Amino acid sequence: MARDLLDLVWLVPLLPLLGAGVLLLAGKRIGEPKAGWLASGTMALAFVWSLVTFFALHDLPAHERSHVTTIFTWLPSGGLHVDMGFLVDPLSVTFILFVTGVGTLIHVFAVGYMHGDERFSRFFAYMNLFCASMLILVLGSSFLVTFLGWEGVGLCSYLLISFWFERRGAALAGKKAFITTRIGDLGFMIAMFLIFSEVGSLDYSALGAASGLASGTATVIALLLLLGAVGKSAQFPLHFWLPDAMEGPTPVSALIHAATMVTAGVFIIARAHPYFEASPDAMTVVAWVGAGTALLAATVAIVQPDIKRVLAYSTISQIGFMFLALGVGAYSAAIFHVVTHAFFKATLFLGAGSVIHGNGDNQDMRIMGGFRKLLPITALSMVIAWLAIAGVPPFSGFWSKDEILTKAFLVEEYGVWVFGVLAALLTGFYMTRLIFLVFLGNERWKAVPVVSGGADDAEPELEWDPEEPTVAFGEPVRAVKVSEDHPPHEAPPTMAMPVLLLAGLAMVGGFLSIPLKGLEFLVEWLHPVFEDVPEIHTPSFAKGLALAGASVLVALIGIGLAIKLYRRGLDAPDQDPVVARLGPLGRVFGNAYYFDEGVSRLVGGPLKRAATWLSDTFDVRGVDGAVNGVGALVQRGALGLRKVQTGRVRTYALWIVIGMVGLLLFFLLYVGR
Repeated sequence: MARDLLDLVWLVPLLPLLGAGVLLLAGKRIGEPKAGWLASGTMALAFVWSLVTFFALHDLPAHERSHVTTIFTWLPSGGLHVDMGFLVDPLSVTFILFVTGVGTLIHVFAVGYMHGDERFSRFFAYMNLFCASMLILVLGSSFLVTFLGWEGVGLCSYLLISFWFERRGAALAGKKAFITTRIGDLGFMIAMFLIFSEVGSLDYSALGAASGLASGTATVIALLLLLGAVGKSAQFPLHFWLPDAMEGPTPVSALIHAATMVTAGVFIIARAHPYFEASPDAMTVVAWVGAGTALLAATVAIVQPDIKRVLAYSTISQIGFMFLALGVGAYSAAIFHVVTHAFFKATLFLGAGSVIHGNGDNQDMRIMGGFRKLLPITALSMVIAWLAIAGVPPFSGFWSKDEILTKAFLVEEYGVWVFGVLAALLTGFYMTRLIFLVFLGNERWKAVPVVSGGADDAEPELEWDPEEPTVAFGEPVRAVKVSEDHPPHEAPPTMAMPVLLLAGLAMVGGFLSIPLKGLEFLVEWLHPVFEDVPEIHTPSFAKGLALAGASVLVALIGIGLAIKLYRRGLDAPDQDPVVARLGPLGRVFGNAYYFDEGVSRLVGGPLKRAATWLSDTFDVRGVDGAVNGVGALVQRGALGLRKVQTGRVRTYALWIVIGMVGLLLFFLLYVGR
């Protein structure tokens, strides 16, 4: 019975895929809000069937919790045989549960958020397609099926980030995300070529062959897979596309950060972990990429004025923690943090969407403040998520982040542990700064000139640009679209309730895996997937408690520093104390180490000139010249030979005689010696 139910796992991606198809074909006829509820309904049904799949798999003995369902034969070509199949095991089921569960709540939120948009139905078609692609990615029974979903989420991210393409920033951000992630996709493709060449199969059932590969080969494959993961999960050095992705609608940001695209890189490393386990060098690279990215992004987040950009850099940092865990062999800890991150980051992004929605589309935290009385449900939800991401017990982020740092320390990776601890401290700081600037402190939005709606409709002193709502570091404070007569307001129930439900999950989600015997449900659930990986045991309860206490202390230090600086808000909207105290370093952090500008100059300068030379000189004169030259040589030779083809028998007879005489002389002079 259980395996019969597992055979129907294809319903999970099919339901949102059908929703996308219906909305693309008949979305305008269905209209608002029915299109949104149809999309939300297909996601809800997919979540229900994900639960059925979970219970069916859980009923099987632990050593039998792996089931492949073949839909059809996709590529029967010579030695390459690929089935369109889905692998049901604890790893894939964990992912489909939070993708469909969190995705459903984000869809419901979007029904209210996208109200009145002229492309309402198309938006939900893209959202359904996005989720369907992610579900195919995590359920795929081979690298190639996973790659199908991998490219699907890349396409959908482009469509959704640039959904409001009338805005120049959104159009550019969509292209930037699409092109940057293609670099990682190239690494994934080459890795698949090498795997097929060395192993002869792309199926995950052949992952065990990784242990028999030469160390150098395993390292190359692992690093190429890491390149793919770095692109999709926005890790250094391909991290710079994600902050600009905030140009899309806020539900898109929540879906990308919490439930879909950026977790794909974590998934592929966890799924292909035998290749990484076969290469200690590759594991070291993964750990340092994660630790370095976590700290780098956290330093950038502490000075950002835009609420969504703070959360974007926060995601980059939190995904860095997951890579850190993967690099030290703590795979279950990484997946645990993926799950808890889905809860609190979805809460934060949707909460930010409620703030923006009820605040005249303003995203600049410098002109917020005191919203806790005006948006009480949003404030409560985001406070819970703040405590979770900051690592305050007993909220979910404490348990997962503490487990990552503890595992890193226990395997004696002290360097990455220090980086992780510093990133955790800064996490507490920048998230506390966000909460105090938005919900607490002085009401700065009352002191900034308004565009309209107030008692004084005079021309504002500062410019409001509705086409470019995001605010980059260093930009001046703009006019706001709210006033004391039209204050910020709470979101409607369709938006507020999903945020509150996600906050509840962020509060209790950590109890999925408490590091006490008998309470580590998620670790035990994932054990069959990672049973070949050496376990990292805490030598004693006292040492585990000490490491946990250190994590809490670090979080509280970060929170305390931020409270000291921001408990009263800002003296003036353009006077941020942390920016002033950091001085030149603050400008470096605020401009994200000028990495984006450096890449732009590199691509627009030397790389563009090199590409132009390759195109106009090497290709035209070299490659084309060689090919055309061979053709011209053959043509000229043919024209010359044509002259000896006279058609006269006596001419041919003369040449035969000359040839015979030549052969005769050759034999007499050389062979006859």
